[in-house]
Amino acid sequence: MRILGIDPGLRKTGFGVIEVLGNDIYYVTSGVIETNSENSIPLRLKTILSGINEIIAQHSPSIASIEQIFFNVNPKSSLLLGQARAAAICSCVERNIEVFEYTALQVKQAITGFGHADKTQITKMVRYILKLDGNPQVDAADALANAITHHYCSKSFAKLHVKSKHKERVL
Repeated sequence: MRILGIDPGLRKTGFGVIEVLGNDIYYVTSGVIETNSENSIPLRLKTILSGINEIIAQHSPSIASIEQIFFNVNPKSSLLLGQARAAAICSCVERNIEVFEYTALQVKQAITGFGHADKTQITKMVRYILKLDGNPQVDAADALANAITHHYCSKSFAKLHVKSKHKERVL
């Protein structure tokens, strides 16, 4: 199974693809889709949409994982972030790729065990988990962390589902 992780942003959208074989996780690719801040919002959203389309075409992920919006003090920033996020989600949904969402707190907790970890800690743990030679770009590391989080969470949900089925049979 290949998982596409996405860290949405209007200026920079991080992406990362991992492959899961059994219990092992392998790095496939990562990077950043950068938009031109001098372009209109619609053109910048098109850049994100096209970039995610290209990644999907090249790496054929079966699932996507994206960070949920953190509503900050500035509503305009939240709205712009939401639009970038929507462009990435639409690209996935258009290709029948199921999209899972995780909060920043959930991602930090899954990757570092600490819900208030900083970006440096996330990057170091992603590098360690994926056995990378160097640190990925910060936005790419966040995207890879999203993909890894989905893998960890899906394993946990699968165990819970098996346990609940087992209890049904016993009763």
